[in-house]
Amino acid sequence: MKTKEVLRSVMSLAWQFVRRNGFSMSEALKVAWVNIKLKIAMKSKIVKFYFKKVDGSTREAYGTLQESVLPETKGERKSNDTVQTYFDTEVQEYRCFKKANYNIINI
Repeated sequence: MKTKEVLRSVMSLAWQFVRRNGFSMSEALKVAWVNIKLKIAMKSKIVKFYFKKVDGSTREAYGTLQESVLPETKGERKSNDTVQTYFDTEVQEYRCFKKANYNIINI
């Protein structure tokens, strides 16, 4: 991603967190930056990360978005800008988590 695209993505995601999740702007920017950094890292390697599940527990995940690792997909799905979809390398399936629930622990 180019610098302008990254900055545009960060600000767009941060405003989404402010409007939908009630985050303060500083909190929203922190979470937006780590989400974008995670997405960029997943495009080049398998990444270990943590997120809070809907039931409140924390889940450790190993995921990637590398083209060489991803299986062939069937059909098109409607995109959802509030969740991050990734390929879970442990169960060999696509998974997703709410971007607002990404824990800033490890990239």
